[in-house]
Amino acid sequence: MRGIPLSERKALGALLEGQSQAEVMGRIPQFGEAETDNFVPPPETVPASLGVLMFNMERGVHLAEIQDFLRDCPDIQPFDLILANELDDGCARSGNKNTARELAAAFGLNYAWGLEFIELVNDENEKGFHGNAVFSRWPIRRAGVIRLPEEYNWYFDRQRRIGGRLAVFAELDVGGRPLGAVSIHLENRTHGEGRRRQMETILQSVERELPDMPVILGGDLNTNTFDGRDKEDIGDIAASPALRRRCLEDVFQFEELLPMAAEAGYQIVPGEPRLTRRKPLPGGDFLPLRLDWILLRGATAAESRMVSTAREDLTYARPGSALASFTGAELSDHNAVWASCRLD
Repeated sequence: MRGIPLSERKALGALLEGQSQAEVMGRIPQFGEAETDNFVPPPETVPASLGVLMFNMERGVHLAEIQDFLRDCPDIQPFDLILANELDDGCARSGNKNTARELAAAFGLNYAWGLEFIELVNDENEKGFHGNAVFSRWPIRRAGVIRLPEEYNWYFDRQRRIGGRLAVFAELDVGGRPLGAVSIHLENRTHGEGRRRQMETILQSVERELPDMPVILGGDLNTNTFDGRDKEDIGDIAASPALRRRCLEDVFQFEELLPMAAEAGYQIVPGEPRLTRRKPLPGGDFLPLRLDWILLRGATAAESRMVSTAREDLTYARPGSALASFTGAELSDHNAVWASCRLD
Protein backbone atom coordinates (compact mmCIF):
# COMPACT_ATOMS: atom_id res chain seq x y z
CA MET A 1 0.00 0.00 0.00
CA ARG A 2 1.36 3.39 -0.98
CA GLY A 3 2.75 5.36 1.94
CA ILE A 4 2.22 9.04 2.75
CA PRO A 5 5.22 11.39 3.22
CA LEU A 6 5.87 12.42 6.82
CA SER A 7 5.10 16.09 6.18
CA GLU A 8 1.76 15.19 4.66
CA ARG A 9 0.93 12.84 7.55
CA LYS A 10 1.61 15.65 10.00
CA ALA A 11 -0.52 18.08 8.02
CA LEU A 12 -3.40 15.61 7.90
CA GLY A 13 -3.08 14.99 11.63
CA ALA A 14 -3.20 18.73 12.34
CA LEU A 15 -6.59 18.88 10.58
CA LEU A 16 -8.02 16.74 13.39
CA GLU A 17 -7.79 19.71 15.74
CA GLY A 18 -10.85 21.07 13.95
CA GLN A 19 -12.29 18.24 11.85
CA SER A 20 -13.66 14.78 12.59
CA GLN A 21 -11.80 11.55 11.93
CA ALA A 22 -14.31 10.71 9.20
CA GLU A 23 -13.63 14.01 7.41
CA VAL A 24 -9.85 13.60 7.52
CA MET A 25 -9.99 9.89 6.62
CA GLY A 26 -12.08 10.87 3.58
CA ARG A 27 -9.00 12.63 2.22
CA ILE A 28 -6.92 9.43 2.48
CA PRO A 29 -7.90 6.76 -0.10
CA GLN A 30 -5.80 4.08 1.64
CA PHE A 31 -8.48 3.84 4.35
CA GLY A 32 -10.89 2.42 1.76
CA GLU A 33 -8.48 -0.09 0.23
CA ALA A 34 -7.49 -3.66 1.00
CA GLU A 35 -3.93 -4.58 0.04
CA THR A 36 -4.30 -8.04 -1.53
CA ASP A 37 -1.91 -10.52 -3.08
CA ASN A 38 -2.35 -14.12 -4.18
CA PHE A 39 1.10 -15.67 -3.82
CA VAL A 40 0.31 -19.32 -4.30
CA PRO A 41 -1.92 -21.71 -6.28
CA PRO A 42 -4.66 -23.52 -4.37
CA PRO A 43 -4.00 -26.87 -2.65
CA GLU A 44 -4.77 -29.89 -4.79
CA THR A 45 -7.38 -31.26 -2.39
CA VAL A 46 -9.90 -29.76 0.03
CA PRO A 47 -9.51 -31.15 3.58
CA ALA A 48 -12.53 -32.34 5.52
CA SER A 49 -11.97 -29.50 8.01
CA LEU A 50 -10.09 -26.21 7.80
CA GLY A 51 -7.67 -25.15 10.52
CA VAL A 52 -8.51 -21.59 11.57
CA LEU A 53 -6.16 -19.49 13.70
CA MET A 54 -7.20 -16.20 15.32
CA PHE A 55 -4.21 -14.24 16.61
CA ASN A 56 -3.62 -10.65 17.71
CA MET A 57 0.08 -10.37 16.84
CA GLU A 58 0.76 -7.16 18.79
CA ARG A 59 2.01 -5.15 15.81
CA GLY A 60 4.37 -7.85 14.57
CA VAL A 61 7.13 -6.48 16.78
CA HIS A 62 8.50 -10.01 17.37
CA LEU A 63 8.10 -11.03 13.74
CA ALA A 64 10.88 -13.64 13.57
CA GLU A 65 9.60 -15.30 16.77
CA ILE A 66 6.01 -15.23 15.48
CA GLN A 67 7.18 -16.98 12.32
CA ASP A 68 8.77 -19.70 14.44
CA PHE A 69 5.58 -19.95 16.51
CA LEU A 70 3.48 -20.43 13.38
CA ARG A 71 5.92 -22.97 11.99
CA ASP A 72 6.61 -25.05 15.09
CA CYS A 73 3.77 -24.80 17.61
CA PRO A 74 1.97 -28.17 17.41
CA ASP A 75 -1.29 -26.83 18.86
CA ILE A 76 -2.03 -24.55 15.89
CA GLN A 77 -1.43 -27.14 13.18
CA PRO A 78 -2.71 -27.29 10.60
CA PHE A 79 -3.81 -23.78 9.74
CA ASP A 80 -5.48 -22.97 6.43
CA LEU A 81 -6.77 -19.56 7.46
CA ILE A 82 -5.35 -16.92 9.83
CA LEU A 83 -7.43 -13.98 11.05
CA ALA A 84 -4.84 -11.55 12.40
CA ASN A 85 -4.95 -8.25 14.28
CA GLU A 86 -2.35 -5.54 14.82
CA LEU A 87 0.12 -5.88 11.95
CA ASP A 88 2.38 -2.95 11.11
CA ASP A 89 3.44 -1.64 7.73
CA GLY A 90 6.31 0.84 7.92
CA CYS A 91 6.51 1.36 11.70
CA ALA A 92 9.88 1.81 13.38
CA ARG A 93 8.86 -0.39 16.34
CA SER A 94 8.66 -3.41 14.00
CA GLY A 95 11.64 -2.56 11.84
CA ASN A 96 9.65 -0.56 9.26
CA LYS A 97 8.60 -3.85 7.69
CA ASN A 98 5.38 -4.76 5.92
CA THR A 99 4.76 -7.47 8.51
CA ALA A 100 1.66 -8.94 6.83
CA ARG A 101 3.36 -9.31 3.48
CA GLU A 102 6.47 -10.84 5.06
CA LEU A 103 4.38 -13.43 6.91
CA ALA A 104 2.43 -14.26 3.76
CA ALA A 105 5.60 -14.72 1.71
CA ALA A 106 7.31 -16.79 4.43
CA PHE A 107 4.44 -19.29 4.65
CA GLY A 108 3.16 -19.30 1.09
CA LEU A 109 -0.15 -17.67 2.02
CA ASN A 110 -2.41 -15.31 0.13
CA TYR A 111 -3.41 -12.24 2.13
CA ALA A 112 -5.61 -9.18 2.39
CA TRP A 113 -4.63 -6.33 4.75
CA GLY A 114 -6.62 -3.24 5.73
CA LEU A 115 -5.42 0.05 7.25
CA GLU A 116 -6.76 0.74 10.75
CA PHE A 117 -4.54 3.62 11.93
CA ILE A 118 -1.79 5.94 10.77
CA GLU A 119 0.57 6.43 13.71
CA LEU A 120 1.77 10.01 14.23
CA VAL A 121 4.00 9.89 17.32
CA ASN A 122 7.25 8.63 15.76
CA ASP A 123 8.93 10.54 12.93
CA GLU A 124 11.09 7.47 12.19
CA ASN A 125 8.05 5.59 10.85
CA GLU A 126 8.39 5.15 7.09
CA LYS A 127 4.60 4.84 6.77
CA GLY A 128 3.19 4.52 10.28
CA PHE A 129 0.49 2.14 9.02
CA HIS A 130 -1.17 -0.38 11.34
CA GLY A 131 -4.01 -2.79 10.54
CA ASN A 132 -5.61 -6.23 10.33
CA ALA A 133 -5.28 -9.11 7.89
CA VAL A 134 -6.75 -12.32 6.48
CA PHE A 135 -4.23 -15.00 5.43
CA SER A 136 -5.39 -17.97 3.34
CA ARG A 137 -3.99 -21.06 1.64
CA TRP A 138 -6.87 -20.64 -0.78
CA PRO A 139 -7.17 -17.96 -3.48
CA ILE A 140 -8.75 -14.63 -2.54
CA ARG A 141 -11.39 -13.80 -5.12
CA ARG A 142 -11.95 -10.30 -3.76
CA ALA A 143 -11.39 -8.37 -0.55
CA GLY A 144 -12.35 -5.10 1.09
CA VAL A 145 -12.66 -3.22 4.37
CA ILE A 146 -15.59 -2.50 6.67
CA ARG A 147 -15.15 0.79 8.51
CA LEU A 148 -16.78 0.77 11.93
CA PRO A 149 -18.68 3.47 13.85
CA GLU A 150 -16.33 5.64 15.86
CA GLU A 151 -16.48 5.00 19.59
CA TYR A 152 -13.22 6.75 20.51
CA ASN A 153 -11.10 9.42 18.80
CA TRP A 154 -7.52 8.13 18.89
CA TYR A 155 -6.01 11.44 17.77
CA PHE A 156 -6.47 12.82 21.29
CA ASP A 157 -4.97 9.71 22.90
CA ARG A 158 -1.30 9.56 23.88
CA GLN A 159 -0.79 7.24 20.88
CA ARG A 160 -2.04 10.01 18.53
CA ARG A 161 -3.46 8.37 15.43
CA ILE A 162 -5.49 9.07 12.33
CA GLY A 163 -8.10 6.38 11.72
CA GLY A 164 -10.48 4.04 13.48
CA ARG A 165 -11.46 0.42 13.96
CA LEU A 166 -12.23 -1.79 10.99
CA ALA A 167 -12.78 -5.31 9.75
CA VAL A 168 -11.11 -6.82 6.69
CA PHE A 169 -13.19 -9.24 4.62
CA ALA A 170 -12.19 -11.68 1.89
CA GLU A 171 -14.11 -14.04 -0.32
CA LEU A 172 -12.04 -17.20 -0.71
CA ASP A 173 -12.23 -19.91 -3.37
CA VAL A 174 -12.03 -23.22 -1.49
CA GLY A 175 -12.00 -25.89 -4.18
CA GLY A 176 -14.51 -23.95 -6.26
CA ARG A 177 -16.73 -23.13 -3.29
CA PRO A 178 -16.96 -19.59 -1.86
CA LEU A 179 -16.03 -18.99 1.77
CA GLY A 180 -16.19 -15.65 3.54
CA ALA A 181 -13.45 -14.71 6.04
CA VAL A 182 -13.45 -11.58 8.18
CA SER A 183 -10.73 -10.27 10.53
CA ILE A 184 -12.25 -7.97 13.18
CA HIS A 185 -10.81 -5.53 15.70
CA LEU A 186 -13.37 -3.80 17.94
CA GLU A 187 -12.81 -0.82 20.22
CA ASN A 188 -11.44 -1.29 23.72
CA ARG A 189 -11.93 2.33 24.79
CA THR A 190 -15.70 2.09 24.93
CA HIS A 191 -18.42 0.09 26.69
CA GLY A 192 -20.29 -3.03 25.63
CA GLU A 193 -22.96 -1.04 23.82
CA GLY A 194 -20.31 0.65 21.68
CA ARG A 195 -18.86 -2.70 20.68
CA ARG A 196 -22.37 -4.00 19.97
CA ARG A 197 -22.90 -1.12 17.51
CA GLN A 198 -19.63 -1.95 15.78
CA MET A 199 -20.47 -5.65 15.53
CA GLU A 200 -23.92 -4.82 14.20
CA THR A 201 -22.24 -2.91 11.37
CA ILE A 202 -20.06 -5.94 10.62
CA LEU A 203 -22.96 -8.40 10.55
CA GLN A 204 -24.94 -6.14 8.24
CA SER A 205 -21.94 -5.70 5.94
CA VAL A 206 -21.30 -9.45 5.86
CA GLU A 207 -24.89 -10.02 4.71
CA ARG A 208 -24.25 -7.58 1.88
CA GLU A 209 -20.68 -8.47 0.90
CA LEU A 210 -20.60 -12.24 1.57
CA PRO A 211 -24.14 -13.53 0.97
CA ASP A 212 -25.13 -17.17 0.47
CA MET A 213 -21.86 -18.71 1.64
CA PRO A 214 -20.29 -20.02 4.84
CA VAL A 215 -18.57 -17.26 6.82
CA ILE A 216 -15.77 -17.38 9.41
CA LEU A 217 -15.42 -14.26 11.55
CA GLY A 218 -12.63 -13.81 14.05
CA GLY A 219 -10.73 -11.21 15.95
CA ASP A 220 -9.95 -9.26 19.06
CA LEU A 221 -13.47 -8.20 20.02
CA ASN A 222 -12.19 -6.49 23.18
CA THR A 223 -14.97 -8.09 25.22
CA ASN A 224 -13.45 -7.05 28.54
CA THR A 225 -16.90 -6.39 30.18
CA PHE A 226 -16.02 -2.78 31.06
CA ASP A 227 -15.37 0.57 29.43
CA GLY A 228 -11.65 0.72 28.75
CA ARG A 229 -11.62 4.47 29.37
CA ASP A 230 -12.84 4.07 32.97
CA LYS A 231 -9.70 3.60 35.08
CA GLU A 232 -11.68 3.57 38.33
CA ASP A 233 -13.88 0.71 37.08
CA ILE A 234 -10.80 -1.25 36.01
CA GLY A 235 -9.30 -0.77 39.47
CA ASP A 236 -12.48 -1.99 41.16
CA ILE A 237 -12.56 -5.11 39.00
CA ALA A 238 -8.88 -5.84 39.57
CA ALA A 239 -9.38 -5.65 43.34
CA SER A 240 -12.42 -7.95 43.48
CA PRO A 241 -12.23 -11.73 42.84
CA ALA A 242 -15.97 -11.76 42.12
CA LEU A 243 -15.70 -8.98 39.54
CA ARG A 244 -12.63 -10.59 38.03
CA ARG A 245 -14.65 -13.72 37.36
CA ARG A 246 -17.06 -11.80 35.17
CA CYS A 247 -14.23 -11.06 32.75
CA LEU A 248 -13.94 -14.79 32.00
CA GLU A 249 -17.20 -16.43 33.07
CA ASP A 250 -19.93 -13.79 32.62
CA VAL A 251 -18.84 -12.07 29.42
CA PHE A 252 -22.15 -12.75 27.66
CA GLN A 253 -24.02 -10.76 30.33
CA PHE A 254 -21.91 -7.65 29.78
CA GLU A 255 -21.08 -7.80 26.07
CA GLU A 256 -24.28 -7.71 24.01
CA LEU A 257 -22.46 -8.34 20.75
CA LEU A 258 -22.04 -12.04 21.60
CA PRO A 259 -25.72 -12.95 22.13
CA MET A 260 -26.54 -10.72 19.15
CA ALA A 261 -24.19 -12.75 16.95
CA ALA A 262 -25.65 -16.00 18.30
CA GLU A 263 -29.16 -14.80 17.47
CA ALA A 264 -27.94 -14.03 13.94
CA GLY A 265 -26.99 -17.70 13.53
CA TYR A 266 -23.30 -17.72 14.45
CA GLN A 267 -21.65 -20.44 16.50
CA ILE A 268 -19.35 -18.75 19.02
CA VAL A 269 -15.97 -20.44 19.55
CA PRO A 270 -14.77 -21.01 22.19
CA GLY A 271 -17.96 -21.51 24.12
CA GLU A 272 -16.32 -22.08 27.51
CA PRO A 273 -14.16 -19.57 29.44
CA ARG A 274 -10.61 -19.24 28.13
CA LEU A 275 -8.06 -16.61 29.02
CA THR A 276 -6.78 -14.89 25.85
CA ARG A 277 -5.34 -11.64 27.25
CA ARG A 278 -3.31 -10.82 30.35
CA LYS A 279 -3.81 -7.12 31.12
CA PRO A 280 -0.89 -5.96 33.33
CA LEU A 281 -1.74 -4.41 36.70
CA PRO A 282 0.42 -2.47 39.15
CA GLY A 283 2.54 -4.70 41.35
CA GLY A 284 3.13 -7.36 38.70
CA ASP A 285 -0.33 -8.91 38.76
CA PHE A 286 -2.55 -9.16 35.68
CA LEU A 287 -6.26 -9.12 34.92
CA PRO A 288 -7.33 -12.23 32.95
CA LEU A 289 -9.53 -11.28 30.00
CA ARG A 290 -11.44 -13.17 27.32
CA LEU A 291 -11.16 -11.00 24.20
CA ASP A 292 -10.42 -13.19 21.17
CA TRP A 293 -13.11 -15.18 19.36
CA ILE A 294 -13.99 -17.17 16.25
CA LEU A 295 -17.60 -17.02 15.03
CA LEU A 296 -19.00 -19.42 12.43
CA ARG A 297 -22.00 -19.31 10.12
CA GLY A 298 -22.51 -22.24 7.77
CA ALA A 299 -19.64 -24.06 9.49
CA THR A 300 -19.11 -26.02 12.70
CA ALA A 301 -16.10 -26.22 15.01
CA ALA A 302 -15.19 -29.84 15.67
CA GLU A 303 -12.58 -28.82 18.25
CA SER A 304 -10.91 -25.66 19.46
CA ARG A 305 -8.21 -24.57 21.86
CA MET A 306 -6.52 -21.57 23.38
CA VAL A 307 -2.78 -21.51 22.68
CA SER A 308 -0.53 -19.69 25.13
CA THR A 309 2.08 -17.20 23.91
CA ALA A 310 3.77 -16.89 27.33
CA ARG A 311 7.51 -17.59 27.18
CA GLU A 312 7.36 -20.47 29.66
CA ASP A 313 4.97 -22.32 27.32
CA LEU A 314 7.18 -22.07 24.21
CA THR A 315 8.78 -25.44 25.00
CA TYR A 316 8.62 -26.64 21.39
CA ALA A 317 11.05 -23.95 20.14
CA ARG A 318 13.77 -25.43 17.93
CA PRO A 319 17.34 -25.07 19.26
CA GLY A 320 19.03 -22.10 17.64
CA SER A 321 15.76 -20.50 16.49
CA ALA A 322 14.66 -16.95 17.22
CA LEU A 323 11.90 -18.38 19.40
CA ALA A 324 14.39 -20.38 21.48
CA SER A 325 16.39 -17.18 22.10
CA PHE A 326 13.32 -15.12 22.99
CA THR A 327 13.68 -13.41 26.39
CA GLY A 328 10.43 -11.43 26.63
CA ALA A 329 7.57 -12.33 28.96
CA GLU A 330 5.22 -13.20 26.10
CA LEU A 331 5.31 -13.41 22.32
CA SER A 332 2.19 -11.23 22.14
CA ASP A 333 -0.04 -9.63 24.74
CA HIS A 334 -2.75 -12.02 23.47
CA ASN A 335 -2.93 -15.78 23.32
CA ALA A 336 -4.05 -17.40 20.07
CA VAL A 337 -7.29 -19.28 19.40
CA TRP A 338 -7.33 -22.27 17.03
CA ALA A 339 -10.31 -24.24 15.74
CA SER A 340 -10.91 -27.08 13.32
CA CYS A 341 -13.87 -25.96 11.22
CA ARG A 342 -16.01 -28.11 8.95
CA LEU A 343 -18.05 -26.32 6.30
CA ASP A 344 -21.71 -27.36 6.39
